Amino acid sequence: MSRVPRWIGRLGAGLTRMGERWEQHRAEVEKERAGAEPEPGTDIQPLPEHVTVVQARPDPAQAVPWGVRVAAEVGWRVLVLAGTVWVLMQVISAVRLVVLAFAAALLITALLQPTVARLRSYGLPHGPATALTAILGFVVMGLIGWFVTWQVMENIDTLSKQIQDGIDQLRKWLLNSPFHVTDKQINQIAKNLREAIGANTEQITSAGLQGVTVVVEALTGILLAVFSTLFLLYDGRRIWEWTLRLVPAAARPGVAGAGPRAWRTLTAYVRGTVLVALIDAIFIGLGLYFLNVPLAVPLAVFIFLFAFIPLVGAVISGALAVVVALVTQGVFTGVMVLVVVLAVQQIEGHVLQPFILGRAVRVHPLAVVLAVASGGLVAGIGGAVVAVPLVAVANTVVVYLRAYAQEQARRQAAAADSPTSQ
Repeated sequence: MSRVPRWIGRLGAGLTRMGERWEQHRAEVEKERAGAEPEPGTDIQPLPEHVTVVQARPDPAQAVPWGVRVAAEVGWRVLVLAGTVWVLMQVISAVRLVVLAFAAALLITALLQPTVARLRSYGLPHGPATALTAILGFVVMGLIGWFVTWQVMENIDTLSKQIQDGIDQLRKWLLNSPFHVTDKQINQIAKNLREAIGANTEQITSAGLQGVTVVVEALTGILLAVFSTLFLLYDGRRIWEWTLRLVPAAARPGVAGAGPRAWRTLTAYVRGTVLVALIDAIFIGLGLYFLNVPLAVPLAVFIFLFAFIPLVGAVISGALAVVVALVTQGVFTGVMVLVVVLAVQQIEGHVLQPFILGRAVRVHPLAVVLAVASGGLVAGIGGAVVAVPLVAVANTVVVYLRAYAQEQARRQAAAADSPTSQ
């Protein structure tokens, strides 16, 4: 005998229960109607004509379906949250320079703070340890910037000649390639580029004038970052204690526990990223040097700096190195540089980052891409740099606060069930 499928049995049982509930509901309705009818023999006096009978209306909240009420409750809260985020983004955009300078100061402080702690462990007082660390750190950064600028200015003439020769070689290669590119098509592309540059001369000039403003803003941001870093290195603990006093007393213990964990996450991220970026720059720079690519050292520095923008920065810096090799040394060298860049980046993504950064700052790649894109849209390159550490810190804080709330609820339940509370 064939067995009846289980879902048919469940369907039949459900229909039976629905029928029983319907019969019960109908019986209740009939009972209410019977109770509302007058007893036999009761004399009902008609109402005067000027009296209007008003029927009682149900409560509006009860008339709205439950699902609609839930959607409305969720909807207005989402709107309030979205409005708050929008206002916060507007405020951040208005003072973007200050926010980015302070964020950069936090990152630099996270990088230099272990050095201050090491010097203090050797017996050096707090003030001299902070001053020595800050001076050495900013001197190293300044020397790196000066060296890159010096290398570019020293090799700009040679690079221009090599780029022109590379363009000529690329043109010859395209003419003899299987893509069937003609000399007329190449000349037309060059003509279109010249016309585009001539048509946008005004925009280019205005961009050059805006560059002066950008330089002034950059210098202002650098000064703000320097002063913020000095105060964070020297007086960071008291600044944190003052910030805690602004938090409501009920939430203060949770925030006090989340702060040190967030700082450890930020420190681990910055130190790990610096180490990974240094390894990338060294190995790709060596590849560029042995392949006789010009400006190998400045390109290695650019690779180091762009490594602070996860995923996107590696692509941009690698593409820049490949383009320079392609237009200066030819197609073969460009392909070899591409192989070197891809090999180093694969080792970085699958070996270095999991080993160095570890689980402390692990963020899903989708979250990284969305964070970098959002930070870039809101605050440009600076926003893209600080977006991922911000997401990593926020993830640490949320996980800790959730665990803290669950622990508090468990303790309260245990205290309520204990015999001493009864």
